[in-house]
Amino acid sequence: MKRPTQIDVARLAGVSTATVSYVVNGLADGRVPISEETRQRVLDAIEQLGYEPDARAQALRLGHSQTIGLILPDIHNPHFWQTADGVEQELRAAGYHLLLSSADLDADHGKDIFKEMSRRTDGLILMSAYVFQSEEAQKILAQLLKRRFPIAKIGEHPAIDCVVSNYETATREAMKHLLSLQHRRIGLIYGVRSPWEDRETVDLPVGSAGGLDRLLPYQDGLRAAGLPVDPELIVTCGTSIEDGYQAAMQLLNLPARPTALLAINDLLAIGALRAATDLGLRIPADLSLVGYDDIPLASYLTPRLTTSSKDMVRVGREAVKMLLTRIQDPDRPQQKIEVQARFIVRESTGPAPF
Repeated sequence: MKRPTQIDVARLAGVSTATVSYVVNGLADGRVPISEETRQRVLDAIEQLGYEPDARAQALRLGHSQTIGLILPDIHNPHFWQTADGVEQELRAAGYHLLLSSADLDADHGKDIFKEMSRRTDGLILMSAYVFQSEEAQKILAQLLKRRFPIAKIGEHPAIDCVVSNYETATREAMKHLLSLQHRRIGLIYGVRSPWEDRETVDLPVGSAGGLDRLLPYQDGLRAAGLPVDPELIVTCGTSIEDGYQAAMQLLNLPARPTALLAINDLLAIGALRAATDLGLRIPADLSLVGYDDIPLASYLTPRLTTSSKDMVRVGREAVKMLLTRIQDPDRPQQKIEVQARFIVRESTGPAPF
């Protein structure tokens, strides 16, 4: 059964398609001379046929869609779903709809999504740095900003309204915590690798800024304690639980294995927890483990995971407030809001084994 059209509604109501359009778009309220009896006939026909206006066509006519786009970097990570939750809560309260997509850590895909969603929405919230990595994406961004298309970024950006929350201070606290427990061989599972990269270890920052707020304070903490930064203890991998498992296996099978691991997201830490268990290691008696993001599962693991939180629900809500203000005032100066992360000590960290 084909979808009913305005022509079908007009035929059933005995009016013109222009009259149906006026009623559907809310113009039959005095601005267009349509009687209440005619208006009611159109509404009855709409109900009888189950007619629904084409949202994209309406957006073109009215100049807005009441829809905001959100581009996440990785659709599989619950951390980013917390952001989406905050974004949707705030949008719903403001009478907007959410259009969600993921750049999937892929620069080309991110560029295509960026371009398409900017056509279909009243504004965009970007959480993925991969959106900006191609030259074409930079041109698209410049064009959008030139025509004052509303964009907000979760993370630092020199030209766009942004909500900033990073793990630098929390990582310094995590390192201080582990060092106070006498850990001296501390491994890092650096899960930022893009799918096309194939490096196993790293001793310098690599490509993605997504993990530098953990990598650099980790290195600084070791140096401040008079300890070497050992490239063998830093494993670069992907971002999934399985990646965390394999990276932890690599670290825990070293001749001189680490006594503590930092995994730069909780999914990686969950993989590391499984690897340690499979090797017969007890957490935290034999190995301390620290994650990041405080996803809901983190406080229900056995043991409960020591981690850090950016309060991503709040970050999402702040990004929406910023974007909606930009929609109302396109010429205002760039805005920046900072949300502090916090380090959370739970059961997965303890004294180093001797």
